[in-house]
Amino acid sequence: MRATDRGDLWWKTAVVYCLDIETFMDWNDDGCGDFDGLAQRLDHLAELGVTCIWLMPFQPSPDLDDGYDIADFYNVDPRFGSLGDVVAVIRAARDRGIRVIMDLVMNHTSERHPWFMSAKRSRNSPYRDYYVWRDEVPPNPPASVFPGEEDGVWEWHEPTGQYYLHSFYRHQPDLNIANPVVRDEIAKTVGFWLQLGISGFRVDAVPFLIEPPDGEEIGDPHELMRDLRRYLQRRASEAILLGEVNLPYEEQLDYFGRDGDPEELTLQFDFEAMQRLYLALARHDATPLVETLARRPQLAPEKQWANFVRNHDELTLDKLSDPEREEVFEAFAPEEWMRVYGRGIVRRLPPMLEGDPRRIRMVYSLMFSLPGTPVLFYGEEIGMGENGEQEKRQAVRTPMQWSAGDNGGFSRAAPRSLVATPPSDGYAPEHVNVEAQMHDPDSLLSTIRGFVARYRSSPEIGWGRFELLDAGEPAVIAHRITADHLRFAAVHNFAPRPVTVTLELGDLPEGAILSDLFETGVTEIDDRGRVEVQLDAYGYRWFRILAPGDRRVT
Repeated sequence: MRATDRGDLWWKTAVVYCLDIETFMDWNDDGCGDFDGLAQRLDHLAELGVTCIWLMPFQPSPDLDDGYDIADFYNVDPRFGSLGDVVAVIRAARDRGIRVIMDLVMNHTSERHPWFMSAKRSRNSPYRDYYVWRDEVPPNPPASVFPGEEDGVWEWHEPTGQYYLHSFYRHQPDLNIANPVVRDEIAKTVGFWLQLGISGFRVDAVPFLIEPPDGEEIGDPHELMRDLRRYLQRRASEAILLGEVNLPYEEQLDYFGRDGDPEELTLQFDFEAMQRLYLALARHDATPLVETLARRPQLAPEKQWANFVRNHDELTLDKLSDPEREEVFEAFAPEEWMRVYGRGIVRRLPPMLEGDPRRIRMVYSLMFSLPGTPVLFYGEEIGMGENGEQEKRQAVRTPMQWSAGDNGGFSRAAPRSLVATPPSDGYAPEHVNVEAQMHDPDSLLSTIRGFVARYRSSPEIGWGRFELLDAGEPAVIAHRITADHLRFAAVHNFAPRPVTVTLELGDLPEGAILSDLFETGVTEIDDRGRVEVQLDAYGYRWFRILAPGDRRVT
């Protein structure tokens, strides 16, 4: 399939923007974000170049885990609006060329879900088998996902005299996917939201979702994802499954569906590259990232990596060795409150890099230039920071900062009524906000808009074959992407000093040139395919490799 023939694979060149309705924009001034607020800010996302909004959970919830403890899969938390408001936002987004996907969180429910409320009343409840119960804790149970907060994954329920399984918090009992009725409920939930116009799902904690309960035999657990993908394609052929699978590359291939197997996930987050990026930043040396990308599997055109700098959870470093993790901790999380669960960091990128605009922009340049689909977390486009006074993961889930006004323009409610508190340091709204940056050509917002525009006009980034280039300098990562007749190259410098590197671009048409995508001018390539490239400290450059007669505008 040609890179210029995008067809229904819209996600190959998408720009995904993750947001939490609760903290994005409050339109009725009750201190909590809502769908009306998102509707009023769609133009900001359209101007940024976003083509897909990923909504974090917005269903009814006790909100003990930022909405991931869902009490009703078929409705909307009344604080945020109604089902009609969801449909209105989806339609308004479509009018701007933006699709909407949402979190699919069905590894567990809230303990307040009607299914569990019934299940815990009696062993004879028709919903009892929706969950996993045992008379005794099985031998060698897995450790809790949240060390320090949960002692284990089995919780005793005195009234019915059994333990129930909770891979996450005790108030989030696991659903029993060995029960075919539960699998049907998952499919019905997917079908319901597709019918309302949703274009796909970010599937939460996929390995936990498909893992059968201890002692249950269900055959190949991946058949659940295959069934879900087949159902999805029947109901909405363009819809996607973006999976959270924090596993080594080789195991992630199982979740895409290996050659000859039915398809499973459409896209997966590249956790390995993300974690090694931070090790490279800590060392001012690109080598850890280069080594990781060298073993990143090349995917078939119908599959894709999702590139990200951080997500809504802690910045997990679980794939690093203990010494490597400590190295990143010392560089970017020197204080205890900045670390969580022994594996992650609860900070945003700009404070970690001490606000250095050169390093911040270099990181986002790299994200948008690597093969795959870029994913932004709300506020990244303006360089928001965290609020260390909020507990753990909540530190990075502060209100979106729209202006320098009260509450950062998020809400006109009294500060005590806000669902979360903006930072009060150098990243407070009076210093970092959309309004101040939207017309400033030197702002981070303008820079990110530029990255998005160049990424969107370079379809080979999403479609092409990736090759690392030997820059001869440990601090530099250089790569090329080729799709059909389209050729793209990018170079990034992790060092605090300028460097000059020589790239060998291989066999090219005679007279080929490098056209700089962010500056005026071209660079000649010698007859052996070599070119010299200069980079500032923490500098980056994007190029199109143009053959004679290529009429593309750069």
